[in-house]
Amino acid sequence: MRLAILGTRGIPARYGGFETLAEEISARLSTRGHDVTVYTRTRYAEPGLSSHRGARIRVLPTIPTKYLDTVAHGFLSGFDAALERYDAVLVCNAINAASAFLPRLSGSTRVVLNVDGLERNRRKWNALGKLAYRLSETLSTIVPDAVVTDARVIEAYYRQRYGFSSVFIPYGGDLPEPVGTEALERLGLTPDRYALYVSRLEPENNADAVVRAYRDVPGEVPLVIVGDAPYARDYIAGLRRQADPRVRFPGAIYGEGYRQLLARAAVYYPCYFEIRAQMPHGTLFVNALLVFRAANCA
Repeated sequence: MRLAILGTRGIPARYGGFETLAEEISARLSTRGHDVTVYTRTRYAEPGLSSHRGARIRVLPTIPTKYLDTVAHGFLSGFDAALERYDAVLVCNAINAASAFLPRLSGSTRVVLNVDGLERNRRKWNALGKLAYRLSETLSTIVPDAVVTDARVIEAYYRQRYGFSSVFIPYGGDLPEPVGTEALERLGLTPDRYALYVSRLEPENNADAVVRAYRDVPGEVPLVIVGDAPYARDYIAGLRRQADPRVRFPGAIYGEGYRQLLARAAVYYPCYFEIRAQMPHGTLFVNALLVFRAANCA
């Protein structure tokens, strides 16, 4: 089958859960003989890279602002997908519900939408952004051929509020054995002698609470804050100001380096998302638990 994934920032995964989802699903489908394309935004694409782990990369531009980035790329990708006449398309992010009809324009393409969590409740969005996500919830129950929810609480929400049945597919994880300690050496870390916190560095993930609490932790063990966020520079600058000298901010780390840090941390602090009851744990938390548990039970 000819398949496509759109609505994420693309592959290789260099941002968040949806990108990890796109990479892992596309790789697995490719190994099963399917022709898979993952739509990727220009700013996240690796120059000259046309495929990754068996999946084709289709790079398209967008409007790189907080409120238009995902929506603009979703519409452009949808039009392009219509011309490609895929057999099926996976669209990620509920905000793309309005454009989920586009891949069907020139054929019989089936469209599946992964809605994620209740984005309209997040304080990162202004009133217009919250309204857009509220409308997208309704459109999610109308436009695509099927909807995927990745947490039971979201599945129940759509059923109770809209009388709509989604397909529950939880995130999985794998247990690749970390090789080497290059990431630790680069950061000057000693195995089993550092604490690790990983999240997108946005206010709702409460990295600031972790940084403040760490001031009261005695000793010299460093706290490594792994993560970034393109539209939260003021918040990240505030984190650095609040941190004591033991706290390190290496930015976002992916792939093998990330697994090395997870496997050899003495303590892993899961991010505390303030509206966790309305959002799934996602791929980051699942993989963190699996890698950390495997390393510490070996």
